[in-house]
Amino acid sequence: MASLKRRAEEAAPEKTNKKKRKSKFQAEEESLDTELGLNTLFSRMDNQLLADYLAQKIGRFGTDLSPVELSDITVSGKKESAKLTASAASAITDSTDFTEQRKLEKLPDFLANFCKNPDSLAKASKKKGTPHSIIVTGAGLRAADIVRAVKKFASKEIAVAKLFAKHMKVDEQVTFLKKMRVSIAVGTPARLSELIDNGALSLEGLHRVVIDASHIDQKKRGVMDMKDTMMPLAKFISRKEFQDRYTDEEKPLSLLFF
Repeated sequence: MASLKRRAEEAAPEKTNKKKRKSKFQAEEESLDTELGLNTLFSRMDNQLLADYLAQKIGRFGTDLSPVELSDITVSGKKESAKLTASAASAITDSTDFTEQRKLEKLPDFLANFCKNPDSLAKASKKKGTPHSIIVTGAGLRAADIVRAVKKFASKEIAVAKLFAKHMKVDEQVTFLKKMRVSIAVGTPARLSELIDNGALSLEGLHRVVIDASHIDQKKRGVMDMKDTMMPLAKFISRKEFQDRYTDEEKPLSLLFF
């Protein structure tokens, strides 16, 4: 009898108080609010977690790139004075203290939260085509929605610029930027880069680059979830003009994930 009891105890599974850990996929899936069209993960990630997340996405979609090419599109902050290159985390602004849901109607509040003088958001440089903020998103339709969301920062003399390829020619946007003062530029990475490269979009008065990261479409995909949008985004935010300023104490540039 004792022998049977001993064998039963040996055969029984060991009791454990350890809770099953959720898989990475489960954790990310639970962060997707399809009703609101949001990936709520971004509101909970500090700058270090965002840096890790960004690196993971670049690694996932950049398998066809060499180590040097991957390094070129990796965000960092260059401190010229100390001749040091800071980590990606130091280049990203921690936005976890903004506790509101990252719905589009909350975008103006988000911008104001990370601006020393919120009233300045409705102002613009006297130099044409010189925004203080650039908002980067993955598609033209989404960019149009964002423009409407931040229209409070526009006036008769100051525009919120729509800078994407859908139904809009580069020449038309160049003409627009040459004649208008701009508070905020909203667009897709490729078109924004093209307008910076041809001199129409000036970075002279730029204070912040905001990534439209939390938004997801009906297929639960955000701007960082598809190669066609993630890789152009990575190239855009790692431009040398930005890298040199992310950790510059004299003329800092904020990199924010909304």
